[in-house]
Amino acid sequence: MHDLRALRADPEGFDAALKRRGEPAVAQALLLLDHDRRAAETALQELQARRRQISKEIGGLRRTGGDSTALEAEVAGAKARMEDLQARVDELDGQIRATLERLPNRLDAGVPDGADESANVLVHQFGTPREFTFAAREHFELGEALGLMDFETASRLSGARFVVLRGQLARLERALGQFMLDLHVGENGYTETAVPVLVNSETMYGTDKLPKFADQSFRTEDGRWLIPTAEVPLTAVVGAQILPADALPQRMVALSACFRSEAGAAGRDTRGMLRQHQFQKVEMVSITTPEESDAEHERMTRCAEMVLEKLGIPYRRMLLCAGDTGFGAARTFDLEAWLPGQKAWREISSCSTTRDFQARRMNARYRGADGKPAFVHTLNGSGLAVGRTLIAVMENYQTVDGSITVPDVLRPYMGGIEVIRRA
Repeated sequence: MHDLRALRADPEGFDAALKRRGEPAVAQALLLLDHDRRAAETALQELQARRRQISKEIGGLRRTGGDSTALEAEVAGAKARMEDLQARVDELDGQIRATLERLPNRLDAGVPDGADESANVLVHQFGTPREFTFAAREHFELGEALGLMDFETASRLSGARFVVLRGQLARLERALGQFMLDLHVGENGYTETAVPVLVNSETMYGTDKLPKFADQSFRTEDGRWLIPTAEVPLTAVVGAQILPADALPQRMVALSACFRSEAGAAGRDTRGMLRQHQFQKVEMVSITTPEESDAEHERMTRCAEMVLEKLGIPYRRMLLCAGDTGFGAARTFDLEAWLPGQKAWREISSCSTTRDFQARRMNARYRGADGKPAFVHTLNGSGLAVGRTLIAVMENYQTVDGSITVPDVLRPYMGGIEVIRRA
C-alpha cells in the first residue's frame, strides 16, 4: 500500500515511478478524491463540534425553563447531515483504497528499466555448467525411467500439474527440505516456524496477494485460502503489532506445501515438475527496520545461494528489471539454476524486499528511538523451492545409465544412499 502523504508531496514523482512498471498516471485522480474526502471530513468535524455546542445550550435552556425547540430542530438536521457526510467519507475512502491496493510497489532506484526478463541484469555466476559425454535428459525422463516419478497416476488422482514421487526420489525431495531447514536454522540464524496452509482473506490482503492474485490462488468453500507461499503466514505474524526496536530483525523460515492455480500458464512447462499446482518450498522471511533492510536483502539472498553452492549446482544471480519485478517487490534478485536437460537457466529462488509496502497493508510497526511507531520493512525469499531443486539435482547429477548420484551433503539425510537407481 502506498503512502498518500508521499503522493501529496510529489504527485509527478509518484506517477513517474509507476510509469516504470507500465502503470497509467493516477496521482491527480487520487488527489481529487483525497481533496473531496478531506473536505467532507472537515465539514463532518465542524458539524460534530456544532452539535456538541448545541447540546450544551439545550441543556442550559432546559435547566432554566427556556425554549429549546429551534435548537433541537437544528440538532436533528445536523444528525442527518452528519450521516450523509460520514457516508461520503466512507465512499471516498473506499474509492481511494480500491485504487491504491491495485497499484504495485514503487521500484528501487537501482532496478533497471525493461519490459520483460530479457532486460534482467546478471549480477554474478557460481560454477560452470557440466559438460556431459552423453545426451543429458530432462528430469521427467529420468524420473519416469527410474520408475519413481509418476505423472499419469497423479493426473488420474488430481488432474494436470501434479506428480506422485516414490521410493528414493520421494526421500530425496524430503532430504532436500530437511537439509535446507537445517542450514537456515543452524548456520543462517533463522527460526524454524510451522505455519497454517489455510489463511483468511485479511492475511492474504496484508501480504499483497489480494485482490491482485485472487485468480491465481485456491479458495475453500468457507472463504479461506490455500497459501501460495509460506511468505503469507510468516509475514502476517507481525500484522497489527508494534514491535520493540530491539526485537528486530526477526528471521523466520518454514517448509510448507504451497498451492497455485497457475492461471495464465496454459502451454507453459506442461511436462514435468517445473510448474505445479502443489509443491514444497522453504521460505525465508525477515522483518527489519528501514535502515537495515537493504543489508538484510543481500544477506537473505546469500543464504539462498549457500544452498546451491553446498549442493554444487551452477547458478546465476539476476537483478530483475522493472517489467519483471513482482507486484509487491521494490527490488528482486532471482537465482537461476542450470538445468542440463533443458540446456537453460531456470528460476529456483526469488528474494525480494517489499520495503514498507506490506507493512502498511497489515499495519505492522516498530517503535523507533524517538518512541514513535514507524512501519517495519518486510523481506521474503525462497530458500529454496524444493521441487525445482530436486529437478536441478536430478539433471546435474545424472549418469549415463540414468541413475542419479546423491550430492555429498544430502547423503546423511538419505541413510547413506550414494546413488539412486531403478528399483
